[in-house]
Amino acid sequence: MDKLYFLTAGVPLKAGNKGYKRGFEVHDEMGLDGLELEFVHGVRISDKSRDEVKNSNKVITAHAPFYVNLNAREEEKVEASIQRIIETAETTNLLGGYSITFHAGFYLGMDSESVYQKIRNGIEIITKELEKTNNKIWIRPETTGKSTQWGDLEEIIKLSKEFPTVLPCVDFSHIHARYNGFWNTYDEFASIFEKIGEELGQDALNNFHAHIAGIDYGAKGEKKHLNLEESDMNYKELLKAFKNFGVKGAIVCESPNIEDDAQLMKEYYLSL
Repeated sequence: MDKLYFLTAGVPLKAGNKGYKRGFEVHDEMGLDGLELEFVHGVRISDKSRDEVKNSNKVITAHAPFYVNLNAREEEKVEASIQRIIETAETTNLLGGYSITFHAGFYLGMDSESVYQKIRNGIEIITKELEKTNNKIWIRPETTGKSTQWGDLEEIIKLSKEFPTVLPCVDFSHIHARYNGFWNTYDEFASIFEKIGEELGQDALNNFHAHIAGIDYGAKGEKKHLNLEESDMNYKELLKAFKNFGVKGAIVCESPNIEDDAQLMKEYYLSL
């Protein structure tokens, strides 16, 4: 990517129910750069919406359906999860997208190494299937907000080293919540960029995919998203770290007021 882009998680709220075309007009009005397709319950998008997204000239990412668990005990659930991720990647690629992300799975009381191997096997199947169609879109397991969910930064970096089209989606709010309020200072944010740069190389910092929102959390991790100014999320110090490390790619705002906080972040970032 050539710079850092600021996206909304879904169609901006100000677009009402008028779809992607109006949503992209709101982006233009607010100086925003694109959106993340939210395939919550399945990879479904109408032909009209496909055309509007494909012709938008915006940065497009996608979130795979929430019904994904590559560590499910039932093999049919693993197979269905693999297929949902493949469908998300194929659809997003056809729409000119940049990358996709997903919550990879749950520990289910298993030891972390066994879970890693099972999720790795699923990712291997996904990347091999996508290679058959020359699909080079980034596949990104997301850092998760609860300790019961697979996906701390170490695990995702380890997985990314094994596959050329896999990189992390770093959800800074999830990391903050997962560790009950830590990972919220400039030095802590900087250490994340340093680690990714050292272990995955400069390309990982030049092709970043991040989620940011305010977040409510407790001892067990994430509870719900909040607006940035209604939370303790230290987004200004985070954006300073983005700037100082020259990170390029996409920041997706997942606050309840998606476009307002995306604009807030972009304007602050550009002021640095």
